[in-house]
Formats: sequence, C-alpha cells, structure tokens
Amino acid sequence: MRILTLYGTTATLALAIATPALAAETEAVMAEAGAAAEAADTGEPIVVTARRRAENSQDVPIAISVLDSATMERTGNFTLNQVQQLVPSLQVNSINARNTNVNIRGLGANSSLAVDGLEYGVGFYVDGVYLARPGQSQFDLVDIQQIEVLRGPQGTLFGKNTTAGALNITTRAPSFDPELTAEASLGNYGYHQVRASGSAPIIADKVAIRLSIADTHRDGFLLNKTNLTKAQDYDNFSARGQLLIQPNDELKIRLIGDYSKQRQKFQLNLIDGYFTQYANGQTIANNIFDRAARFNYPLPTSNAFSRVGAADSPYQANMESYGVSGQVDWDLGAASLTSITAYRWWDWSPANDVDATSLSINTVAQQQNSQRQFSQELRLASDGHNTIDYQVGLFYFWQVIRGYGRTAYGSDFARWNLPGATPVAAFNTINSALSGLETNSYSDPRTKSYAAFGQADWHLSSKLTLTAGLRFTHEDKDGSFSRFLAPASGGNRALLTAAQQAQFQVNDVSFAAKVKSDALSGMATLGYKLTPDALLYASYSHGTKSGGLNVTAGGALRPVVAPEKVDAFEIGLKSQLLDNTLTFNAAAFLTQIKDYQGNVSQEVPGSTATIQFIDSIPKVRSKGVEADVAYSPSNWLTLNASAAYTDAKFVSYANAPQRPEAAIPGTIQVQDLSGTRLPGVSKFAYTLGVDASQPVGQDVEAYVHADYLHRSAFNSTATNSIYGIVPGYGLLNARVGLRFGDGTYDVAFWARNLTNEDYYVQRSPGTFGLITAIVGEPRTFGATLRAKW
Repeated sequence: MRILTLYGTTATLALAIATPALAAETEAVMAEAGAAAEAADTGEPIVVTARRRAENSQDVPIAISVLDSATMERTGNFTLNQVQQLVPSLQVNSINARNTNVNIRGLGANSSLAVDGLEYGVGFYVDGVYLARPGQSQFDLVDIQQIEVLRGPQGTLFGKNTTAGALNITTRAPSFDPELTAEASLGNYGYHQVRASGSAPIIADKVAIRLSIADTHRDGFLLNKTNLTKAQDYDNFSARGQLLIQPNDELKIRLIGDYSKQRQKFQLNLIDGYFTQYANGQTIANNIFDRAARFNYPLPTSNAFSRVGAADSPYQANMESYGVSGQVDWDLGAASLTSITAYRWWDWSPANDVDATSLSINTVAQQQNSQRQFSQELRLASDGHNTIDYQVGLFYFWQVIRGYGRTAYGSDFARWNLPGATPVAAFNTINSALSGLETNSYSDPRTKSYAAFGQADWHLSSKLTLTAGLRFTHEDKDGSFSRFLAPASGGNRALLTAAQQAQFQVNDVSFAAKVKSDALSGMATLGYKLTPDALLYASYSHGTKSGGLNVTAGGALRPVVAPEKVDAFEIGLKSQLLDNTLTFNAAAFLTQIKDYQGNVSQEVPGSTATIQFIDSIPKVRSKGVEADVAYSPSNWLTLNASAAYTDAKFVSYANAPQRPEAAIPGTIQVQDLSGTRLPGVSKFAYTLGVDASQPVGQDVEAYVHADYLHRSAFNSTATNSIYGIVPGYGLLNARVGLRFGDGTYDVAFWARNLTNEDYYVQRSPGTFGLITAIVGEPRTFGATLRAKW
C-alpha cells in the first residue's frame, strides 16, 4: 500500500494511477502508471492527471488525493460513502441519494435538502463527463481505474461549479491484451456481491471491447416494528460497456454506455430523544408527549442505536441512471485535440413516512425527479514539455430536471397536529378537510451553460513555474413551480380558510423565474523546486458557483438565488526524503465565500409547520492546515498518518433561522449565527493506515490491511441546535488475506467498523420536541474471493 496526498490532509491509502483526459498520452501514461504501481512501496513517483495531462504527482501544485484500483481492492470500498473514510477532507452526508451533500474542506453544500434549480460546490466527473446531480454519485463504483479528490476551487479546467473541489473518477479503459477479473463476496446481514470485468481485442491493435458488471445486495440494518420488516437495505446492479477504436496512432475513439439501478427500503426514521421545554424553561405547547397522549400511543424507544423505528406508510429510495458518451482524441503533433460528448438520464423515485410513528399522519411525502443532461467539451492541449505548456477549450451544458411532488394527509393528521384545546367544531371541520387530502407539485428548472477556458504553465526556469488560468461562463436558467390539489384527492380543502390552507401547506402556489449570469473564474500558482524532491508552492484562485432558481414552495419568497463568489489562498510543501521512502506533504489554506447558498427554514405563523428555501448567507470562511506522512521502510511494509484541521464558520449571518429549542411562538424567529461553525463539518479529522505482506510459501503471500478514521464532533443542523450535535467517532476497518500464483487468486476476510462503533450520520430536532436520527452502519464482516487472468 502507498499513501499519496498532494500537499494535503488526506491519508489516502492509494497508488495514484491516472488515465489521462488526453487519450493521445494514454499508452505512455499507463506504462508509467504500471511502473509506479510496481515500485510504489519504494517511493517512486506516481502519475496523476489532475491538470488534464500526465504529470508526476509530487510536481503538481494542486491539493489532491488519489485512490487507484489496487486501493479499492485492498480496502474493499465500492461506494463513495465508503471512500470518504480514507479521505478526511472529504465528507459525504447522504440522507438519501437525492439529498446527498458532498463537502471538501467544509464547503460545497450547506443545504440538508436538495433544490433542483441549484448546483453544488463539489463537481462530480466520471470519464471526463460532469454529472450534475449528487444522487448520481450514489451507485456502485464499478471497474475503477482511479479516483482523484481535488481540494479547493477548480474553476479553470473543471468548471465554475467546483468552488470547493472536484471528484474526478476514471474507469478502466478497453485493452488490446485480453484480461478478465471476477470476484464474489459473502457477509453478514445477507450481504452478497458479484463483480466481473473483462477486455479483449476485436480487431488486433484497432478495436477493443470492455464489459463490466456488478450486483450487490445487503439486508437492512433497521427494524420497522409496525410490520416487522427490515429497512435500510441495499440492492444495486451496474453494468458498463466500452468500445475503443484506434484506426491509427494519431486517432483514438472511446465509446461508453452504462446503466445502474438501485432499490432501497429507505428511510425509516429513528427516534433519538424528546424535549418538552424551550431553552428558557418554558414548556412547549402541544409537544410530542401531548400529541402521543391524545392517541394513548406508546412512543418508540428514544435510543436510535436500538435501530428500531415505526412507519405505516411505504418508504423507498429507488433510482436508475444511464448514459452514453464518446471521447475522441486526435494527436496533431505539437498539440492534441480532445472532444467529449455525453447524454445522461437520472430517474429518482422515492417514498417517505416522515412522521416517525405508526399513526396515519403523513401518508405520502415524496419528490420524484426525472433529470436529463447533455454536455460537449472541446480541448486543445500542447504536447511534450515546452517553455509554455497550454490548454484551451470550450464547454456546453444543458440540463432539465422535472420534479413531481406528492404530499398526503392521513386520518390522524388533524388530531396529531391541532392543540388539544381546539374546539370540537373547528377540529371536525379541519379533520374532514385534511383526511385523505393530497397535494401535488411540479417543477422544471432548465439550464444552458456556455464556457471558454484556458490555462498555461510558464516554466520561468528549471526550478520556477508560473501557472495561470481563466474561464468565462455564460448561463441561462429558467423554470417554474406549481402546487395544486391532486386530481381525485380525498378530503375537502374548501372547508379550510385561506390562512388554514397556507398553515397546512395545501394552498395553490405557482410562479416562474429566470436568470442570466456571466462569471469569470481564474487562478494563479507559483511553484518553486527547492530540491529535485521538494516543491514549495503558493496559489490564489477566484471562482463562482452559479446562482439559480429556488423552485420549491418556499421559493416563492426568494425565487432567484444569487451566485457565490469565492476567493481561495493556499501555500504548501511537498517533499520526499530518505531515498524516497518517506513522503511529507503539508498545506495551509484560506477560502472566503460571499453570498454562500444555505438552507433557511421559516416557521408558518401560528403553527409548527415550516417553509424551507435557499437564500444567500452574506459571508463564510474556511481555513485550516493539512499534513500527511507516509513511510515505506521496506517493500513489505507501509505506514501512514494524516490529519486535517478545518475551521469553517459563518462570518456574517445575522438573520439566520431560529433553532427549534428557542423558537418560542410569538417571538422573532431569527438568530445571529455569525461566528458559529458551519454545519456538518468536523474541526479535526485524521486517518491512520498500515499495509504489510510476507511470503508464506511458494507463490503464496499473506497480507494485512487496516485503516482508521477519526472525526471530531459537528452539528448536523442548519440552525445550530443543541439537539443536532453529532459526537466525534472513530471507525476501524481491517482485511487479511492470501494471494496465490503471483496474485492470480486472492482470498480475503474483512470487517468494516470492526469495533462496532455506534455513531450518527445526522440528528434532526423537530419544532414540537421530537428528535430523529440517521445512524451509521454497524459492524459488517465477510469474505471475498477474487481471480485475475
């Protein structure tokens, strides 16, 4: 095992092997990468393509962590949520696929709920194709060549919506040398997985094909005591087919088609506690115990780690993703021309029981999505090593997201929500109006984006290099939102007054919005080689995350959201010592964002209902220090340690939404969060890792791998509620195995969360004293058999 984090925080247990975006360089890069893989334990250079060209990782002034296919195999990781355990600067919070937040250095997404008309600050790329919705990252990672985690703004080469960083994933390309890999895994909780990939020539040295497939199933960790069924399971199928056409040495064409399907019984809410008083000691009227008493309803356990919940309505998190892309690379001699064309689909089909009880309160609560996108990128890059190396390009992106929302009210809704002192006549009227009532919504934000960009490296001397880049982006967005009574709905909305319709959010809402914007992103980096094995660098970048449309019911208050403006500074050192057996990298960074797009919740007057929308937070700041060390004293042992200190906070946020325990009816429901930490961000995180191997017989090698991640406490709520604190936790993963026949066969026994640590993913307090939680996975273990030919 080898760790590489380019002057960064992450103790990424990885060999960095990069398949270049310029396919004209592919064969040379893969040859270098193969050599690096064989020599990694002795500290040889690692090839990366974070700047769209093949380079020695220690010479690249970009904060990046890279995981290769060997690392994925050694750790057993096959999802992005698992990968984050190797990269402390990366945090992935997934309530469900649509509501996935990816943060790097504490920035990227501050909203706990997705808004279809807005983008995120961490870009997600697969084989050079930008995937616009974070839910598209929640499938199995199949037949991966490498994963690059680029930290900090990447606006010049990766686009303006990468103000916090980018995840750049490359899959294995077709090969003219026949190869086949197959593996099968079994584990507890009914876990079973089969994966296979193979490549072969169709026409020698001209046409090659590659097929990859993965099927994963795991039973649920949670129990729904209402019907004694399991929840939070995982069922995923993924397939990819590729064709490589190489008519001559100058021209290469790579065609890719992929399909993924996921089915989950998710999410079952877990109750994690109750509170009946506001922060000032005043009793909460109509609190959770008052409501339960009206039904003689025994509240579920308040220990979320019992993993027992209650739900009477269907819940699911199902989705499909599929797409096609084509990459053409043409070697023109002094330069290479690259074209990447892609069209993608993503369909999201959820169902939720949001009241966390077996009562018929909210019977339907879901937001279905049908997303389509098209992208076209053209790049021209200089070849070889020149005094000035350059890249220029054009980019076009189109997207539409059609959203279909449903909310339905059960026969217990009125009795649960209305105060016990409600007059009988008023209660009967509201109950008749709401019981069986359903409202629907529709939204359709559309985006057209055009960009031109360029970046150049000016080698001022053999030691000093200046890199500068600019990107201009024009964007058009338009869309609409409407909420209306569902056809053939039950209930009788006409019995409600206009105020009551607004209170229970069953009134009609309709609006349209559009926005046009121009943005200029840029960067400048100065790198100086102190010695052949030590690089000192300093960089500045200015970026923009696009504004957008708030196409939700609450968005009627703020239909257009301003863009974010980012200024980032970084200094760092990358070095290798002791004949390249010791690697030490460190960095310090400061990122400031104006008009940060954040989640705002506003109470409906006279009720506990809330309206949620995105608004601009005046200013936030993230600063910190990252460092890692990797030591390979021999070719059979590698040790590593890495740490990240991230101080991310609201600098100016005087009109923030009030936290539930202080949201006393009749008072001003805002608070000043200036100076408080951003939600979801651990202040300190570190990883430790070890890989060791030893021959135990002829053509037999024993090996062991272990990695440990610790994250300090953070608050998972946008309101900084005391009931949203997630305590710090540590996760230990381990793997032991035997390799036979020079690695042809591999049998491994593994465990994740070996110590069975109880930890939260998120805690969420309600306005009437109910605290719910999402908990992390318990200990899992199993065995994997792998064969390579």
